Amino acid sequence: MTDTAPRPTLEAVAARAGVSRATVSRVVNGGDGVRDILVERVRKAVDELGYVPNQAARSLVTRRHDAVAVVVAEPETRVFADPFFALQLRGISKELTAHDNQLVLLLTEGRDDHARVARYLAGGHVDGALVFSLHLDDPLPELIQRAGVPTVFGGRPGWSGDRREVVYVDSDNRGGARDAVRHLAGLGRTRIAHITGALDQTSAADRLDGYRDVMVDADPRLIAEADFTPAGGERAMRELLERCPDVDAVFAANDLMASGALRVLRESGRRVPDDVAVIGFDDMRPVAEQTDPPLTTVRQDIEEMGRLMARLLLRGLDRDAPREGVGATPSSVVLPTTLVRRGSA
Repeated sequence: MTDTAPRPTLEAVAARAGVSRATVSRVVNGGDGVRDILVERVRKAVDELGYVPNQAARSLVTRRHDAVAVVVAEPETRVFADPFFALQLRGISKELTAHDNQLVLLLTEGRDDHARVARYLAGGHVDGALVFSLHLDDPLPELIQRAGVPTVFGGRPGWSGDRREVVYVDSDNRGGARDAVRHLAGLGRTRIAHITGALDQTSAADRLDGYRDVMVDADPRLIAEADFTPAGGERAMRELLERCPDVDAVFAANDLMASGALRVLRESGRRVPDDVAVIGFDDMRPVAEQTDPPLTTVRQDIEEMGRLMARLLLRGLDRDAPREGVGATPSSVVLPTTLVRRGSA
């Protein structure tokens, strides 16, 4: 074994900088009331000695852990297979890193995991939580509320009843769906089908509502429920072709399902977009630009949604910090969507 050098202490930094230990503590823990010239001396001593603040001691002073839990209410097989989650996590990670915060990823496979996540959040390990991909019957919001953890949600919450003020980031799912269906109708398509996402999620319900806003008298057989996966898109497309072989357009509630629908259409001998036009939702480029033909889709800025979630949470934490007049009350944000035209419609 090799001997390791002792870690530099606050006292060593204070001696090098020629200041008191209390002054060093205020500087390294982000406190106020230290003259600029002393701050520079302390920072120089910290760099020269390689001092690393003790996080536990720092937390006692700041009441912050500089860590945020990201809770995804989906099993890991879904999270790591769907590029949507990678994009949102990238946005969250960038924002947290820019503010020197750590990301703690928590996934839920089932009901037992909900209790585990709630215990972790209530244990004081993190400053707040970012939660997305909730389902309508998910107990997580209630458990998180009981834990008393500041939270920002990804997507419009769908629960009813009295709740504390909820902050969320979402896209204009309903408006984006309307744009997609209007585009298909503008191409002269009259038998426009819709492949829904999981309807226990508000994004899927909102996109279905957007479809119905335009297709007011649509044949109910033109709506097929799926689950936001490529396999779900394939199953739904087969159902639609069996029920309505004269379908001439499809709006799928995400790009992955649209990619599955395209495969089934190709297998059935339908030409896209000549026989059947197809539009997705998300504009996940690894998917939309690689389909055959490239996918026309509704773009939502998934990475920006993640950044905004983290930004709103950190803003709320600053507001609640033990300093007067810091931060502002965060409010929910709904981002606009745009239609991106490619070869499929």
